[in-house]
Amino acid sequence: MDDGQSLRREPISRLTEPLVRFMHVESASGVVLLGATITALILANSGFSDGYLAFWKTPVGFEFGSITLRHSLVHWINDGLMALFFFVIGLEVKREIVHGDLGDIREAALPIAAAIGGMVVPAGIYLALQAGEPGQSGWGIPMATDIAFVVGCLALLGPRVPRSFRVLLLSLAIADDIGAILVIAIGYTDSIGWIALGIGFAGIGVIELLSRLGVRSFGLYILLGVVVWEGFHESGVHATVAGVILGLMTPARAYLSTSVFARTLQDVSDRMHGDWEAEGHRTEHVRSARWAARETISPLEYLENTLHPWVGFAIMPIFALANAGVVFEASDLVDPVAVAIAAGLLIGKPLGIVGVSWLAVRAGLAYLPVGVSWATLTAGGMLAAIGFTMALFIAGLALEGETLDAAKVGILCASAVAAVVGMAALVTLLPPAPKPEPGAAD
Repeated sequence: MDDGQSLRREPISRLTEPLVRFMHVESASGVVLLGATITALILANSGFSDGYLAFWKTPVGFEFGSITLRHSLVHWINDGLMALFFFVIGLEVKREIVHGDLGDIREAALPIAAAIGGMVVPAGIYLALQAGEPGQSGWGIPMATDIAFVVGCLALLGPRVPRSFRVLLLSLAIADDIGAILVIAIGYTDSIGWIALGIGFAGIGVIELLSRLGVRSFGLYILLGVVVWEGFHESGVHATVAGVILGLMTPARAYLSTSVFARTLQDVSDRMHGDWEAEGHRTEHVRSARWAARETISPLEYLENTLHPWVGFAIMPIFALANAGVVFEASDLVDPVAVAIAAGLLIGKPLGIVGVSWLAVRAGLAYLPVGVSWATLTAGGMLAAIGFTMALFIAGLALEGETLDAAKVGILCASAVAAVVGMAALVTLLPPAPKPEPGAAD
């Protein structure tokens, strides 16, 4: 019987609680993303192929007077939903700069050097194989690292992964994301509509002004964020860049201190322990406590934790369903574009990461963390060759038609090989998981 002294547990909780636990498992989003990818490949190579591929080309939009906004479903996914994905990347980058290892230049030197090597060398290998060919514009494809799959692989290895190695690899992936964003913004923008871009930056300016004035309304910021997105979208600069900028602008400090929150709670508690039923303005008191609770954590932390499940378990799987469905043909495996991408990822990534890291350490610009050897860094470099989401995204910007299909085959095959080889190498190189101490609780 509910005595009123504990939080009420509804019948639906029996269904939702296992789901919530699953969504908080670090490797779960990678499992869902892998499942969506396999589903897309099966459907694209089945008797439902024509209908499946045509579905994503369905025009979706609206008309309002003389204003028409209509695009294919895959366009809305790649330019709209993925803007939220890049917004979360912006939040992660901001967090690492303000609170993480990217804020200390000595700590950040090695992952930054590794990320630069892991982008430049793969692009160079790709261009060496595709210069002057139809697939030349795909040079940015093998530069990408899929952080979701990297996190999933590390989570599967559990406590065997030293914290120093985990931090290094995740910092490398985040620095790699920054490079990929710059590639998208600079390398794949053909022409710029300056008026539309001006509207986008005007929206950014208004957001910054309101933030400095202390405006805390999420609804207002969402509305202005849509204006910024539309400005970038119509300007020719890829709309996902707007998501990154807005993520980087999100405040990383809490508005209220914990002491103010504690006093607010104490005030409400005192009123509740009095004659609460006769208390006037009860709604205002509860609203004040709720506002104080929300403002005790930073907007960055709140948004990152709120949006991460949506990005990991909805947006990225939907993106995979819409973009990973490619009709496999044996000839695609030896297509020059597929071979160039595979060479860039499987050879260029580990070679660039280890090579430039070694140069940075020898030059005294960085140091190899305790618990990380050159062998494990090489295995991590192979794991970073899982391009997938970012690689597919850049491929969609750079290529089209049969060349795009061949690129997708190269990305998927190379990412699968990188995952298997990288995991096998780490299983071999990493020490066994530490045994629990005798008498320790399960």
